[in-house]
Amino acid sequence: MPYDGPDGPSETPAGAEARFESLYTECYADVLGYLLRRVDDPESAADLVAEVFVTVWNRLDAVPARGGARPWIFGVARKVVGNHRRGERRRSALADRLRSELSRVQVIRPEAADPGLGEVGAVFRSLSEADREILSLSGWEGLDPGEIAIALGCTRGTARVRLHRARGRFARALRNAGVDVAGAVPDRSRPLGSSVTEGAKP
Repeated sequence: MPYDGPDGPSETPAGAEARFESLYTECYADVLGYLLRRVDDPESAADLVAEVFVTVWNRLDAVPARGGARPWIFGVARKVVGNHRRGERRRSALADRLRSELSRVQVIRPEAADPGLGEVGAVFRSLSEADREILSLSGWEGLDPGEIAIALGCTRGTARVRLHRARGRFARALRNAGVDVAGAVPDRSRPLGSSVTEGAKP
């Protein structure tokens, strides 16, 4: 009985697998060599050769019999390389555009904007990574507990408890360091985070 799966060949499963294995054994080394000569690094070639043979499997009914199979698979490899290069060009263009936009942005860390924050920053950096992250999401990025929960992949209640405890540990660390928090922390009407100089566009 023919195999009519939506993503595979219509031969019997055993026949399809046997034909695919034969094509893979016959053509793998040649296709890998083809790809290695056309992409910049072996890791990309390894990913692309897998993509080629996934296509071969999904289109096994279209693979010509006998001597036509090998050039047909090279045709698949050529299209895969073309798609890869177009993707690289799009990524490169996007990276260039982002670099151009970011070159017009000046980021100022809070302690640089307000020298009084230097001591606060030192205490902050002494906290655990988890405490620094949740305090940063709240103070620097301006996220509320519900948004923090989404960013951290936890429940809102858990985020609220973690934030409360982290704030408590930060306050104790500041007191232990003898930092005058009232004089060191700037206006809370804007988040403690990186700022952009006036006139710069993000």
